[in-house]
Parts: sequence; C-alpha cells; structure tokens
Amino acid sequence: MGGDVLSLGASDVRELLEGREGEIIELVARAYVAHGRAQSSLPHSMFLRFPDDDVNRIIALPGYLGDGFEVAGIKWIASFPGNLAADLPRASAVLILNSCSTGRPEAILEASLISAARTAASAALGARELAGEPEELGLIGTGLINRTVARFTRAAVPTVERLVLFDLDRARAESAAEELERRLTGIATEVVSTLDEVLSRCHLTSFATTAVEPHVDDLSMCPAGATLLHVSLRDLTPGAILAADNVVDDPDHVSRARTSIHLAELETGSREFIRCTIADLLEKSASPRDPTHRVSVFSPFGLGILDLALGADVARRARESGRGTWLPSFLPS
Repeated sequence: MGGDVLSLGASDVRELLEGREGEIIELVARAYVAHGRAQSSLPHSMFLRFPDDDVNRIIALPGYLGDGFEVAGIKWIASFPGNLAADLPRASAVLILNSCSTGRPEAILEASLISAARTAASAALGARELAGEPEELGLIGTGLINRTVARFTRAAVPTVERLVLFDLDRARAESAAEELERRLTGIATEVVSTLDEVLSRCHLTSFATTAVEPHVDDLSMCPAGATLLHVSLRDLTPGAILAADNVVDDPDHVSRARTSIHLAELETGSREFIRCTIADLLEKSASPRDPTHRVSVFSPFGLGILDLALGADVARRARESGRGTWLPSFLPS
C-alpha cells in the first residue's frame, strides 16, 4: 500500500524456512524448469572485487522469473571468509523484491538464509536426479552451506544414514557433526582427517569450500558411479572436470569467473564436455550419460531466480501470517 515496504530480518526468514526442506526443493525445481523453458530474464551476475584481494567479493544477482512466479528483484551478497575468525558469518546478503507491474520495491529480506536454503535445495535436486540411493553423504567444507546441504539432501535422498565430514578446521567439522546429529533423526556422523578419505568411500559428496583455485586433480579414487555436488565451483581442476560427466544449472552463467567449468572451457575451447542442465534432467530430456565417465559432477552456479522464487514465497507467507516490519512511506507517494 502506498510507499510502504515490508522488511524481514533473519529471525523472521529463519522461522518461515524452518522444516520446509521438501517444499523448498520442489519450489526450486519449478524455478529451474521455468528457466529451462525461457520463462525468465537473467543477466550475468556482477562481481565487485577489491584491489589486491582475490578472496573477498560482493555479488549482485538481478533477475525476473515468470511462469507463475512473476517476481523480479536483486540479491546483493557479500562473501568475506575472514569473518569466520571474528566469529561472524562468511556471507551476508539482502534481497529486494520489486513489483512486476510498477517496478517499485515491495519487500527487503535478509537473504543469506534464503541463499543457503536455495543453494542446498539445488544441490539436493542434483543428488536426487544423479546419485541413486547412497547411504553416505560426504561433506568437504562444513560451514553453513554444507550443513544446510546435509539437511536438504536427507530430505531428497532419504537413504542417506551417515555423514562423512572433512574440514581444514577439524573443530568446525566436529561442531557440524554434533549439530547435524541433533537435527537429523537417525543420522550418524564421522569426522575424517583428509579430503581423500571422503572421496574414496562416499558415492555422494558435496564440496562447499572457500577455495579460489582448483586443488583436486584426480577423481579416480571415487567409487564408480559417484556423484559430486560441486557447490563451491572452484575445487576441481579442468582435468578432473573433463574426465567426468558434467551437469550444470546454466552453461552461460557457470562458464564465468574462473569456475572449474570456465577453466575447462578455456582449455578445450568449447563446452561440449557439459552433458545437460538440471532442467533437462527434471524434464526428462537430457542426453544419455556416457558410461565411460566414472563420476558425475553437478556444478550449480547459483542462479538469482532461485533467490527470487524462494524470497517471494517467504514474503507471501510473512504477509499472510503478519510477520515482519512494515517501513511506512519508505517510497515517495
């Protein structure tokens, strides 16, 4: 109404997401299908970097999603890994939702929780479509993203009964193990000392690290038919990518910013090593997997339309339940 804008902070967003893993996975699946049918507008993400700093960044992800969603807006998300040493979250973000009829902002949401949930739902979809019925899920990196991936993957792949965790900071891995055992009924956890221990035993593994350069070159240790959820996008060398069956969310978006997929494209001069998108899998239109590939890798760039879809859902639920804070006359009338 008028120039009022709805504001939703972290506590509101957290409660409106809590316990809805299955619903959110299906919401993200619908968004991917709409995007695959060209019912979206998705400019490339804009990366703000700082001089002499290849670690910290702030990213703008604008977009529009139609096909029943009818939402436009932008996520502005910062990644500062050094925050962890100061006991602050690595990522912080806001999401602005705009009216598709007037263009005026209608809601401002804390978005790091939305970003984590949509990222985890995307990874869980990849696991559901590619991984079969694994009993173990490996977690390489045990921050907020992989902790959330574990919850969502358990919802999508209920055969998972054990988590195998590795982190350069063992105390963080042990903390994650304790948290996930509390939150996930019937889940056992094991913290291991090397990344190779995870890859060699798990048929399903999620990478969610802060790596800026590839550091995993050899996937031959992985069990035949293993699936890697390459959420952090920069852990695998071009050689590892080229030896795998590759599924992405959007070839144009993921082939940028020196991701592992981008580096493989630069090395080969083409994207022929990408078999299909997640939307192709959901629509049952993907080309068959090459049986000579030992490992499948799902590399989701993290499309802004997913934040919009989930953010609009959270804002709608907030309005229906009377949650959040209205900023009166925030916009000129």
